[in-house]
Amino acid sequence: MDAITLLKDDHAKVKKMLTALEETTERAVKTRQEGLAELKRELQIHEAIEEEIFYPALKQHAEAKEIVLEAYEEHDVVDTIMGEIERTPVEDERWAAKFKVMKENLEHHIEEEEGEMFKHARDVFDRETLEELGRQMKERKDAGLAA
Repeated sequence: MDAITLLKDDHAKVKKMLTALEETTERAVKTRQEGLAELKRELQIHEAIEEEIFYPALKQHAEAKEIVLEAYEEHDVVDTIMGEIERTPVEDERWAAKFKVMKENLEHHIEEEEGEMFKHARDVFDRETLEELGRQMKERKDAGLAA
């Protein structure tokens, strides 16, 4: 599997998780707690494979450097909001508002990656490089899931 396909599959999974959590109410305490924990694990592993493997490789190409730097910052914003959500009781009325802000940030980030960033990646990486990056990312992801 090439790197872009792997990342798109992750994005689809995260978007599905976001939608499911957004549809919960304050009464769904256990569903929100478990769903948020699962989403956080998924995001941590996804961020790791991007930040350790995909972004550094892409950043070496001048035409992609700016969007890669922006992506690192977007990860930091989502991590900050995630921390706030974790500190907010799931039955608190502010939880849903914080979650919505994080969801919107993630959707924006995914849109930029799947648009401009992946276009740059296809322009600068040949098929073999995308496959090799994908192999490394899957290996790292599998190791992260086992941890």
